[in-house]
Amino acid sequence: MIKLVTEPVLEVIVVSVSDAIEARKGGANRLEVVRDLDHGGFTPSLELVGAIKREVDLPLRVMLRESVGYQTNSEEEIESLCAAVEQFAQLGVDGVVIGFLKEDKIDLELTGRVLASAPGLKATFHHAFEDAHNKFTAVRDIKRLSQVDRILSSGGRGELQQRSERLAGYAEAAGPELKVIAGGGIDMEAISLLKRTTTIREFHVGRAARAGFRVDGTVDAELVRSLVLRTVQ
Repeated sequence: MIKLVTEPVLEVIVVSVSDAIEARKGGANRLEVVRDLDHGGFTPSLELVGAIKREVDLPLRVMLRESVGYQTNSEEEIESLCAAVEQFAQLGVDGVVIGFLKEDKIDLELTGRVLASAPGLKATFHHAFEDAHNKFTAVRDIKRLSQVDRILSSGGRGELQQRSERLAGYAEAAGPELKVIAGGGIDMEAISLLKRTTTIREFHVGRAARAGFRVDGTVDAELVRSLVLRTVQ
C-alpha cells in the first residue's frame, strides 16, 4: 500500500504587514491575519488584508470574529461578518477562520450562514471547538459544513503529552474530510512530539514566532525559520 506523505505546514499569526514580511522571510507556509491578538484575535480591516496580499505571496486565512466569546445573537454583528467574508473572498484570500457555538454545541446554522456569503471560500473552524462539550460530536458536526476543511485545536488543557494524545484522537476522527491544525501553545518541543506521535503535520504559532515569545512582540524571521526547520526534521 502506498502511504501518502503530507507536507508540513507552518501557519503564523500576523497582525501587520511587517509581521507578514518577516513570516515570509522565515519560510512560513501560510498566514492567519487577525486584529487584537491579545484578545484572541478579531476580524482585521479589509485594508490590512489587502496590503498583506499585495506584499506577501502566501496563502492567507483571515479571522472572522467581532466580539469576545463564540456565541452571538446580534443581527448587526452577523450582517457585518457576512459582509466581511464576501469582501475577503473578493481579495482572493485562501480562506477564513470562523466558529460559533450554541450553548456547548457547534452552531451549524450561524457558521453556515456566514460562510454562505462566500460559497467558494474554504474555512478553518477555530478555538471555539475547544469549548464544545463533546469534541468527537463536534468533529462530526463540523464535517457537515462543506466549506470547512480544517479544525484548529490546542488539545485542551494539561501537559503536552495529554494534549498530544487528544489531538491524535481528533485527527483520526476528522479524517479524511478535515485536517487538524495544532495551535495554542505550540512551540519547538510541541512540534517535535506531535510529529513523532500523531499524523498532524500542520502547526499554528503565535508567541513562538514573536520577539521575546510575547503576544505583543513582532514576528521574527529567525524564530519562524527555526520553527519551519523543526516541522521538516
